[in-house]
Amino acid sequence: MLLSLNLKKFMYETTILDNGARLVSGYLEERESVGFGIWIRAGARFENIANQGIAHFLEHLLFKGSRNYSSKKIKESIEGVGGALNGFTSEEFCCYFVKIPYQHLSMAADILLDMVISPLLLEQEIEKERGVILEEIKLYYDLPQNYVQQLLDEILWPNHSLGRNILGTYKTIKNIKREQLLFFKKRYYTPVNMVIAACGNLKHENLLKKIKEAFKKYKFNYNRKNTFKEFVFRSHQPEIKIASRSIEQIHLAIGFPGISRNDPRRYALGLLHVILGANMSSRLFNEVREKRGLAYDIGTQAQFFLDTGSFLIHAGIDKKNLKSCLKIIFKELDKISRCPVSLKELKRAKEYYLGQLSISLEDTLEHMLWIGESMLALDRIHTFKESKDRINRISAEEISRIAKDIFMPLKRKLALVGPIAETKEELFAYLSKI
Repeated sequence: MLLSLNLKKFMYETTILDNGARLVSGYLEERESVGFGIWIRAGARFENIANQGIAHFLEHLLFKGSRNYSSKKIKESIEGVGGALNGFTSEEFCCYFVKIPYQHLSMAADILLDMVISPLLLEQEIEKERGVILEEIKLYYDLPQNYVQQLLDEILWPNHSLGRNILGTYKTIKNIKREQLLFFKKRYYTPVNMVIAACGNLKHENLLKKIKEAFKKYKFNYNRKNTFKEFVFRSHQPEIKIASRSIEQIHLAIGFPGISRNDPRRYALGLLHVILGANMSSRLFNEVREKRGLAYDIGTQAQFFLDTGSFLIHAGIDKKNLKSCLKIIFKELDKISRCPVSLKELKRAKEYYLGQLSISLEDTLEHMLWIGESMLALDRIHTFKESKDRINRISAEEISRIAKDIFMPLKRKLALVGPIAETKEELFAYLSKI
């Protein structure tokens, strides 16, 4: 199946291979580079309690040598021509990617495919990376702005993989064996769960030929679509989690159950994020930092997963300002739920949203990440024109409606890390009445 979409200077093409893998490419005019990536539907939410952190562990190991390329050869081949190589693990996906001069795309594709499909997973490399990840876990928990987010995740997604740390725990990482890594790789890294994405100065038909030839070298004994346990919100009361630490600031994270990637209201929620906390013009930044000087850093984030989502607020504040800061935040959430934003503020939010998206899509790597995630998550290419059309149709009333639905007092979740003077009971009472 071949689908072509022309959008000004962008042309997207998608091919579904016989084994179920999908190739999606975007031709960008006058670019000297190509962003190329392999996306796998095998993130942290496909783990269980016993193997927590295995998706991220495996991601590390795929850079440590494959059937045809040593770890040294992988790095030197990409970096030797001016390219950059990396990967990441999220709740739902793993991605391995390069940004490279366009004339070296074929070489980069060979290397990434061999890394992802045929890694060696040598015992000595597993032990070395085990130590690296254990240090990464220590670093994560040493940073209060990270730890407070983990505490919030635990009360937003209780008893669920979304609420567990992507890095794993000290115990699980120490106990994961090579056989478990091999099984996870065999079970989840299969063509039907794979999207290969590229953007830049390239021809789809040439890349398709390369991918087809590459897949002939590999055998897959398992090729089913990966499934996961869906999350259903059941808690209908405010919740608080506190970790006392002798540090200078209190780090707070507030969370609310949100909406999924497929929810048509996601664009309204995106604009709500811009208005409340995406930049220095946002309401929370102005009210908390600019007007009152209560925080150096405050912002918001909208998270979207395949079946659910969340809306988050984070800040770092002096311990004496905790209650007053919470009062201002919830006052602003209540205000935007009751009073539609002005046409001027709405226009500015739309321009910011679309401007930031447009700027990011000028970059070949960012554009690859955009279309690769879209294809893997939504099974289609999510275009800039579609986003622009839907954003421009959103009214101030729609933003107030979704704010009212999300920012219900009974849905409040609060995590705190730092020198907390108040008891949990005091804060719970305060959280319930403001």
